[in-house]
Amino acid sequence: MSETFDEATTLKRRTFVAASTAAAGLPLLTSDRLPTSRRASAERVSTVRLTVNGEQHTAEVDNRTSLLDLLREHLDLPGTKKGCDQGACGACTVLVDDRRVNACLTLAVMHQGAHVTTVEGLAEGEQLHPLQQAFIDHDGLQCGYCTPGQLMSGVACIAEGHTRSREEIREWMSGNLCRCGAYTNIVSAIEQTAKEG
Repeated sequence: MSETFDEATTLKRRTFVAASTAAAGLPLLTSDRLPTSRRASAERVSTVRLTVNGEQHTAEVDNRTSLLDLLREHLDLPGTKKGCDQGACGACTVLVDDRRVNACLTLAVMHQGAHVTTVEGLAEGEQLHPLQQAFIDHDGLQCGYCTPGQLMSGVACIAEGHTRSREEIREWMSGNLCRCGAYTNIVSAIEQTAKEG
């Protein structure tokens, strides 16, 4: 009895899958219709050349590789953090041609020839960037996970001239989340750095 039931169920499932695929106009992928792995993988790989923190880099990457994964996995720059991986938290913020970008939401191949700045590129040797020093002075970090993205957005916020008031700084930094709640200190750090020029 159970064998008959299982056979009937299997047939119904197969019939359902075939019928629904046909109704949707999608071809059934059988093994003879699948692309060869060589051709498919060759079509998915590109050579990306870009300048990161003043150094030129070339990497062979899958076309689906995000800028974030290129930086972390291929160029060994782990300062840029992977937070939500959906562009909602800002932990992966970098500057691309001096504009802030969520690195998790953009593909590496889209930035051929671009100039990228990550948190590792802010300091000059042992000399911290003024905003990095201000984060220390104002205790603008707690766990530190969001700090690289906060710093990169803060640098852009200052460069864009969005520092006329604390409210304006908050508005232009609203894409960067801090789970520890250090927002007041982050705003103070950006405000100080902007005033000092």
